[in-house]
Amino acid sequence: MGIKHDNFIRISHTRIDKIIDMISKLSNLNNRSFYEFTEDEADAMFDRIQKELDKQKSEFKKNQKHYKYEL
Repeated sequence: MGIKHDNFIRISHTRIDKIIDMISKLSNLNNRSFYEFTEDEADAMFDRIQKELDKQKSEFKKNQKHYKYEL
């Protein structure tokens, strides 16, 4: 494609790797020897993450539609 696409691929891979690493670290909070939490607190944590993922996915879809009309 082009430079913009190459930049997207390069940067998105780096950011995705960082995000996945941080999400994986959430499992450390599941250690009951060090942390105490309720099921509601755990659900709220994952709900917050899911809402942000849904929001960002929606933004990507909006931009895709926008660019399709400009072709």
